Amino acid sequence: MPEKITPAAASTGAGKAARKRRTRLAPSQKYEVFTAVLTSAATQRELAEKYRIDRSTIQSICKTAKTGALDALAQAVPGRPRGTNLEQAELVEARERIARLEKTVAEQAMQLHLIEGKDSWG
Repeated sequence: MPEKITPAAASTGAGKAARKRRTRLAPSQKYEVFTAVLTSAATQRELAEKYRIDRSTIQSICKTAKTGALDALAQAVPGRPRGTNLEQAELVEARERIARLEKTVAEQAMQLHLIEGKDSWG
């Protein structure tokens, strides 16, 4: 005889296939998934079963890893010392600020020279 589902059970999802809990992978596990796909060490289906994740998640991991790798390679310039992106951004910003301040000081010195003349300096 078929199982009767009460209204309370229907609203909680009892009697239906339960949804899978979301599995969160650590970055190291994501890297393992990416390298396994990249080296053809395992199929996406095998990895999905092993880590209990959906195959679309594996595709997303691979896409993110590829994008990150391409960005990192684009930033890498042979012959230049390596640093973090944040440090490089701060360094560029500091150099721009120094250049603006040097220009401002030179302009102010020129204005002072024109207003007061050279004699008042020495």
